[in-house]
Amino acid sequence: MFAEERKNKIAEMIKSGQSVKVSELAKTFNVSESTIRRDLNELETMGTIIRTHGGAVNTLNTNFEPSFIEKQDKYLFEKDYIGKIAAKLIKDGDTIILDAGTTTQYIARYITAKNITIITNSVNLASELSNRDDIEVIVTGGTIRPKTKAMVGFVAENTLRQFRVDKAFIGANGVSIKYGVTTPNSQEANVKKAMIENAKEVCLVVDNSKFNEVTFSLICPVSRINYIVTNQIEDDEKNKLSRLGVEVITE
Repeated sequence: MFAEERKNKIAEMIKSGQSVKVSELAKTFNVSESTIRRDLNELETMGTIIRTHGGAVNTLNTNFEPSFIEKQDKYLFEKDYIGKIAAKLIKDGDTIILDAGTTTQYIARYITAKNITIITNSVNLASELSNRDDIEVIVTGGTIRPKTKAMVGFVAENTLRQFRVDKAFIGANGVSIKYGVTTPNSQEANVKKAMIENAKEVCLVVDNSKFNEVTFSLICPVSRINYIVTNQIEDDEKNKLSRLGVEVITE
């Protein structure tokens, strides 16, 4: 296969919505990883794609946002696993921020700590947690986004800035060492920023499909995160995050 034909096929794969990894492309096209990296660099120079650590994503796909319902049915085992691990980080008496999202829902289900206070911008989480006598629930208020069931806007951000909490558990659509922690919607990004600003420790909860993905709105650089709880991560990626001061927890 000629180089131009290979690059066209790679571009088509990415434009179809796939994120691709160098190692996988090398196997698919039976060429070296250095050849694939050169192809991706040329495609990025042309403005066709965005390079990520270990792969690439579509330049036109960064604002795609699946709905809450669409996300709810994906990676169920991984989210359940992450929820169990993250819930163990919550101790008796803690003050917590729980971001809206399908992964943070699983954290709520596995909380065993007593006498904690939880601030959330999630309609679903607020309803679920309100049944617990040993948890005080504070709802941010704000405009509800039907797509994600998250409360956003000035009211939500202003409420979050009235508090200082021990830990914030944040979800995201993309985690890239180069491009940072991202989400498709700028309003949700602003709320997540307010959560991060007012927490002593920040824990990012993402399944392994989110690594090396890039979406439209920057939440923060990866180095601003204290912990990442995930189900799986490559050793190389874990080591790079560790050098940035980010502790990755997988069990």
